[in-house]
Amino acid sequence: MLQSSNPMNLLLRVIIQIFANSAAILAADWLVPGFVFRGDWQDLFLAGAILGIVNSLLRPIVKLLTLPVIILTLGLFTIIINIAMLFLAASFIPGLIIIGFWAGFWAVIIISIVNGIITKTFKPKEEN
Repeated sequence: MLQSSNPMNLLLRVIIQIFANSAAILAADWLVPGFVFRGDWQDLFLAGAILGIVNSLLRPIVKLLTLPVIILTLGLFTIIINIAMLFLAASFIPGLIIIGFWAGFWAVIIISIVNGIITKTFKPKEEN
């Protein structure tokens, strides 16, 4: 996903992804009961980085291992994978508390929407 021939472009994409994850965590904190983030802005950016690392390193492996289930459920199992990745990331993030499955479910939905909007809006231009 982070393919680029220009190292500065790659760095910019990583920074945008961390910012998007951080903003998405704040939005989920504000909108989802049971999803609580307690920390300052440094903790928030650390949380965005941890969420990005979990999603970029572990989620593809888990999706590959569960591919038959994903196919059988017509892709709906990816929501469960995303929730599991969020709970995993939360275990490494001090100050992030997720109370229950439904808080995780709605947080994943909000995080996906906010993350998508921000990364599409601030997508760096490709050099030819």
